[in-house]
Amino acid sequence: MESKIVENAELWVKELFVEDSTGHDWFHTDRVRKNALYIAKKEGANLFVCELAALLHDVADEKFNTSEEKGMDKVKDWLEEQGVSPSISEQIMSSIKTVSFKGGNNTEPTSLEGKVVQDADRLDAIGAIGIARCFMYAGAHGDAMHLSDIEPREKMTKEQYREKGAAINHFYEKLFKLKDLMKTETGIQLAHERNQFMENYVTQFLNEWNGI
Repeated sequence: MESKIVENAELWVKELFVEDSTGHDWFHTDRVRKNALYIAKKEGANLFVCELAALLHDVADEKFNTSEEKGMDKVKDWLEEQGVSPSISEQIMSSIKTVSFKGGNNTEPTSLEGKVVQDADRLDAIGAIGIARCFMYAGAHGDAMHLSDIEPREKMTKEQYREKGAAINHFYEKLFKLKDLMKTETGIQLAHERNQFMENYVTQFLNEWNGI
């Protein structure tokens, strides 16, 4: 039964994000799922909860719904339709609720599964893939690559985080911070490797931007 539910989740997510151009497409979801399963096995978390939460995390995201509550209700109703038990459904919903960064204003995960899925999603925001997704998102929203006269914001409200900005500032406002916000030992190790890659990239980018 669990394998069928996972298969149904895959089909649903592929359908929902088939036309996404912001870096939140099916391939992002699949990478987060793979990250989550890898971390979950290392950390001893519930594989089914982590896999479903990873697959459904963007379905519930307020970026793709009229509100956070509407998104969460959509996932909760789907889980009920699939026959997922209330206790497992609650674990999945709890894990999904704490995934999003929200400008640093997110709720901290309390369960191991929540920590695993949050780390898995954040790993896909950094490293080589993270760099590509950062510029993909900026392009989809009409943001500039870099605006040298606009300083990165150190603290933001959730609303300010959603405002237009510049891709390079996003590294300082979010991406470089993620390595220190990872929750699992496995996530911490992977994040530091990917963060070093990003630091080297941004250094090279700024050198080229300034004509060096």
